[in-house]
Amino acid sequence: MAGPSKPRIVVIAGPTASGKTSLAVELALSLGAQVINADSMQVYRFMDVGTAKPALEERRGIPHHLIDVVDPHENFNAASYRQMALPLAKGLCEKKIPCFVVGGTGLYIRSLLGGLVELPPVNPVLRKRLHEECHVQGAPKLHRKLAKLDPERAESIHPNDSVRIIRALEIMEQTRCSSSDLLKKHQFKNQEFQALKLCLKMEKKQLYERINKRTEKMMANGLIEETEHLIKRGYAPHLKPMTAIGYRHIVKYLQGEWPLERAMETLKQDTRRYSKRQMTWFRAEPDMIPVDPLNPVLIERMIRAFLTESA
Repeated sequence: MAGPSKPRIVVIAGPTASGKTSLAVELALSLGAQVINADSMQVYRFMDVGTAKPALEERRGIPHHLIDVVDPHENFNAASYRQMALPLAKGLCEKKIPCFVVGGTGLYIRSLLGGLVELPPVNPVLRKRLHEECHVQGAPKLHRKLAKLDPERAESIHPNDSVRIIRALEIMEQTRCSSSDLLKKHQFKNQEFQALKLCLKMEKKQLYERINKRTEKMMANGLIEETEHLIKRGYAPHLKPMTAIGYRHIVKYLQGEWPLERAMETLKQDTRRYSKRQMTWFRAEPDMIPVDPLNPVLIERMIRAFLTESA
């Protein structure tokens, strides 16, 4: 006899600036759904402009969970996300409320749907050595080292993202196994949901135009002022969220390292590169269905069919 069917949730993923939030809200209004955020930056309080966090009016009354849940100095990772998102998703399913998991952080989505790989704890001595190596040689050099050892993992990390580069190298030294191989061995089989996994897809030229326009909108909406405010609140530039796209660029401008024009152009360029890494990740995800965000009627039809299949 077959066991009870697993609760059903809908994933709406895709690269930055592809229109995930607005599409999810439109669909949620039509289907009576609620949204669980799956963006690793929108979990932080006080970081609104640089994370493209949807304002209350943009949410149009649709409950959005896991937005503004930690301060920028607090630790938050995929394990933290799963711990908070899992009961939320289960609770919505138990109440028969359609659950949309919406965002571009592939690891967060994967952690919710399939569990997490057990990784070794941080080794303070090893971490200190790698931090010193990074300080002396620079993050890009460590990234090149990682690319030789684990090209697949390196492809998903920006060359300036010292936090993730160091962690990947730590894992390799401690386990004698690459992050990519560990992920493949785990296979994320701890699945508690049936998920319809949708990934918004658009032409590269159109996506890059949207990224450029959104960057300019962020600047007009006060990204510089927001970054200044964060620093005044005591959030140091080396904190993990402060080194994210947008904030690290404005920090360089505020510290006089870059003129504003260079900060803007580099921000646009790094965001475009990030979108490429996101698409590489989502293309590798099993059962991910590419959909056209400009065809919401078809997407809604797919979601309705999925949600009512076992009803």
